[in-house]
Amino acid sequence: MEPAPAPGSTRDVAFAAVNAAFGSLGRICMALDGQFRVRHVSERIESLLGAGSAARIGGAPVETVLGPELFGPDGPLRQALLAGERREGWRAFLHCERGPRLLSVTAARLEHDPHGVCDPSAVYLVVLRPADEESPDATAPIAGFGVICRSQEMTRVFRLIETLQHSESTVLVTGESGTGKEVMARIIHANSPRRNGAFVAVNAAALPAELLESELFGHVRGAFTGAIRDRVGRFESAEGGTLFLDEVGDLPLPVQVKLLRVLQEHTYERVGDDAQRRTNARIIAATHRDLRRAVAAGTFREDLYYRLRVFPVELPPLRARREDIEPIARVLLSRVGARTARALRFSPDALRALLSHDWPGNVRELENALEYAATVCKGQTLQPEDLPPEIGASAAVRTEPPAALPLAPPPTTAALLAAAAGRRADPHDERATLQATLDAHRWNRADTARALGLSRSTLWRRMRALGLLADGDRAGEA
Repeated sequence: MEPAPAPGSTRDVAFAAVNAAFGSLGRICMALDGQFRVRHVSERIESLLGAGSAARIGGAPVETVLGPELFGPDGPLRQALLAGERREGWRAFLHCERGPRLLSVTAARLEHDPHGVCDPSAVYLVVLRPADEESPDATAPIAGFGVICRSQEMTRVFRLIETLQHSESTVLVTGESGTGKEVMARIIHANSPRRNGAFVAVNAAALPAELLESELFGHVRGAFTGAIRDRVGRFESAEGGTLFLDEVGDLPLPVQVKLLRVLQEHTYERVGDDAQRRTNARIIAATHRDLRRAVAAGTFREDLYYRLRVFPVELPPLRARREDIEPIARVLLSRVGARTARALRFSPDALRALLSHDWPGNVRELENALEYAATVCKGQTLQPEDLPPEIGASAAVRTEPPAALPLAPPPTTAALLAAAAGRRADPHDERATLQATLDAHRWNRADTARALGLSRSTLWRRMRALGLLADGDRAGEA
């Protein structure tokens, strides 16, 4: 290895200047040669590794300092640098005297130095920053039960959950796909008297009807072809705990009859067995279907519906609680980045695109979109073009302001009927109509927006345009 520049040399002074510049920003600067050995390193690293560590790691392979996961022969950062690419905000652990320290790593190939000031053996530049210097708000939960929420809709849900902490009532969780029904069921279980028991989940839509009964209640040897031994069912596994029945609306009618019996008498029989067994498992059911319509259509038993719906919990879709999109997205992005050892952030335009999308797949769709964006993004900051195409398209549509308020009126309001007929309302009539709807719903914006078929943000814009906001509301939204 070529010896390091002598102290006081032009090259040494040049690196010292770079070191001082990065150090003033709280960064540690490290230069690597073509074999990925440490050529220079800031003395600031001694604050993490101890006195004299800067000299000790001089000449050492960088993977012995920052780990082989990123800088080993097949590591993604080494491969990117060999290809002449830059990488920002990746994660690495530095093994310090007080234990491992998580760092944010940015690395790039050094540009050609026409003046010969820099050490020619220094080929790559690595900049390190303690990851715990990042904003704690990016990953911190915002509401109780460790779940992120800022919206009034979800706050009301969690108030309901609080009332269940000393109860063992049967719960029916409803909501669109991707709203987190199983997460909510786990929260209910974890904050119930059965928290020390098992949480057993079964998805009724994922199993064929002929296997679902055996899955729930178990079977005895010889009960059917292939039953070569006795099998314990999910009810037995959940003894003393909670059985989570996901997609309960997809249960076939014969299984619904047996489930009703369990709820009424707390007894069941294994498939192929006459012996009755008792169960004290608590049931939490969930579905994205409208069970009232299923009852009316004859595909779901009415008596079972009311047995399951002792304590109903309805989860609102993500588009109905847009205040929650940004904090959820930041936490999900942090998790995605942690899996790929990267520290990622949103550009303002990317965040606006996320807030503009309607998220028909709810939180699950949001997580998938961020997984896609993190894979496509080459730098540390996600841009709108990194997001899936449909999200950028919905953002472009939403930037066009609506020509008029698309009111969906109560049948007793003549002005709203005119709007529904497609006639453009006079601004004075529109103001009176909107004020009447607000009065009818006691100025509850969520209920008013729902009645009018609007998002809350659109309702707020129309209230502002028509002078229906109090001064405090204007200041709060500024």
